[in-house]
Amino acid sequence: MPLATTRRAGLVDQVIDQMRGAIAAGEWPVGRRIPPEPELVTALGVGRNTVREAVRALSHAGLLEVRQGDGTFVRATSELSGAVRRLCGSELREVLQVRRTLEVEGARLAATHRTDDEVRRLQELLGERDEAMAAKDWERLVERDTAFHVLLVQCSHNTLLAELYQGLTEAVRASITATVETDHDQVSHAGLLDAVRERDAARAAAEAGGFLEDLLERHKD
Repeated sequence: MPLATTRRAGLVDQVIDQMRGAIAAGEWPVGRRIPPEPELVTALGVGRNTVREAVRALSHAGLLEVRQGDGTFVRATSELSGAVRRLCGSELREVLQVRRTLEVEGARLAATHRTDDEVRRLQELLGERDEAMAAKDWERLVERDTAFHVLLVQCSHNTLLAELYQGLTEAVRASITATVETDHDQVSHAGLLDAVRERDAARAAAEAGGFLEDLLERHKD
């Protein structure tokens, strides 16, 4: 009996790893429904119970969401992101407060540790963001703005900080979407980029904190 249990647990773990890999690779995008159970059973070559246990585990971890009568949907790309989404939910102010904590220090460190290639990429993303804003292409604006903030924190070259922020990606994207929907006069990040380019750590931190404070003020109710 113990050996059978161990083998079964090992099989479930393998299925979990494969499904987690499909989510992380973007094969199953956030917000989309995953293949139905019979399809997964065939594709993975395992039994229904194994698939159900894997889905249950990933749902508990926050990566999947089972909607009765509608299917199973991807909720987040990592356990950390799933945990953040469970904690913050739709509480925009909480997300903005967490962003402020991480982004201020990320910007401060980025100004000191960024490379020239990273600055060029930040400039590209900011240009694409501003083009989307001018065209009122809100979906692309959210995508480019999210990518800009993720890269900015990565420019800190602090691995733990970058990983923590990466885990927040879905929450960050959701907060940007929420503010775009209500605040079409989006704040410019030109000053933030200039401070990072000029290696002015204090100004970079002030710029990062400033626009988030502004958003918190607008959404204080």
